[in-house]
Amino acid sequence: MTSTRTGRHRYAARLNAFRASASAGKKPTVAEMIKAAGHVGGLTAADLNYPDHFAFHDGVALARLLAENGMALNGLAMRYYTDPGFAIGAFTNPNPATRRAAIDLTKQGIDTLAEMGGRLMTLWMGQDGFDYAFQADYARMWDDTVAAIADVADHNPAIDISIEYKPNEPRAFALMPDVATTLLALREVGRPNTGVTLDFAHVLYADEMPAHAAHLVSRHSRLLGVHLNDGYGKRDDGLMAGTVHAVQTVELFVELDRAGYDGVIYFDTFPDQSGLDPVEEARTNIRLTERLREVAKVLTGEAALASAIAAQDAAQSQRIVAAALYGA
Repeated sequence: MTSTRTGRHRYAARLNAFRASASAGKKPTVAEMIKAAGHVGGLTAADLNYPDHFAFHDGVALARLLAENGMALNGLAMRYYTDPGFAIGAFTNPNPATRRAAIDLTKQGIDTLAEMGGRLMTLWMGQDGFDYAFQADYARMWDDTVAAIADVADHNPAIDISIEYKPNEPRAFALMPDVATTLLALREVGRPNTGVTLDFAHVLYADEMPAHAAHLVSRHSRLLGVHLNDGYGKRDDGLMAGTVHAVQTVELFVELDRAGYDGVIYFDTFPDQSGLDPVEEARTNIRLTERLREVAKVLTGEAALASAIAAQDAAQSQRIVAAALYGA
């Protein structure tokens, strides 16, 4: 099963990446970050964090700000880390009242998303995990999480609920650390409006091949989001797309085309960690991505590459890919 959203070459960027655009010494407002994103040119969609980005603006005001800056809402992403009550878990919290509060907060986010005309709610459950042996009741954590995802999915079946997995951080072990575990959970959830968001750096961090992960998601669930970035696989580096793993990024694009993915490409990168101008960094993300997508389109129809892959002839396939990327 694949995404059903329409449109091609739509790009979004992590809104908090534009925090450096604020005046010196001042905490940036959401309006300032949206305006900075609008200066990039080529960003046509945006994801907002809930409830963080709604502290001083309601959904109507934020939708208007996005439109004024040439962007449409792609979806919302839940953020539980701002509430210290969720430090030892949101959906896995041992306190039933706290766990219910996390579920209710997610439902409020879904209601806000629906009011704004969006369809995608992304859940990154970074607090849901454990740090020590003999800390976690694994069966209870799993059952509580599966029940919570089903609960929020049932709240509004018109809204897609997408799980963004990550091996760890802030917890030493995440309950949803990799593609296989996430797909097992969604199989138990059993709701048609659920799926997976792949974050390229998270996938590397999980010691997975991005195209393989995309294939598994498309085969067993729905690929609802792609967060594009890069890194060295040791942590969530958030580097610009294609700057470290260009070949793997191209292969991911080939697989996305094969799977029929037509959703937004979301640049989840961290320009502030490298002291980069966020506007120029976003422009570079778009330029690099466009080039790598062009290469992917050429390779998708390359009969010699298909033959090499069928024979598992890596020597031949690498020559073909290198020629497409770097020239003969």
